[in-house]
Amino acid sequence: MRETPEELKELQALLDASLSRSTSHLRSIINSERTLTAEQLTQVLTGMCTLALSTVTAKGEPRISGVDGHFLHGKWYFGTARGAAKARHLAARPAVSAAHMCGEDLGVFTHGTVEILNPQDAEPAADWPDLRAYFKDFYGDDFFDWDNDVVYYRLHAHWMTVYAPDIAKLTAASQS
Repeated sequence: MRETPEELKELQALLDASLSRSTSHLRSIINSERTLTAEQLTQVLTGMCTLALSTVTAKGEPRISGVDGHFLHGKWYFGTARGAAKARHLAARPAVSAAHMCGEDLGVFTHGTVEILNPQDAEPAADWPDLRAYFKDFYGDDFFDWDNDVVYYRLHAHWMTVYAPDIAKLTAASQS
């Protein structure tokens, strides 16, 4: 777990507010017995988690693709090739939806906007050196040219909810 107490507090507030603003149908499925707290979520989402990421084309057509998601400091982080279609979509329209699902055991659903962490022609985010070190450690330093080949994003969620029907099973699996 890399989250500070303040980051956990912010994440919990987001989870609570998102669920309270959801439809009654969603709240009948995701309730206090079938969701995770911020602390539990950060214990479960470790390493790389495959995300289904949705973007929109200039014509308003939806596009979905997979990305390597990393849940750090209570937010999703992911990257793609600078020349990828999703990179063009995100540069023009930074609103996204992302889902991470593990069978019927876990669903994490997020809506928000992305921030480019390492823009090619501008200053990187202040925490980019630490994040790049994490990604290099995870993927290896010689995987690609970190300054030119890839672009990384932080997803600033305005809505996030978690479905976890068997919390004990899920948290036990994450500790083994």
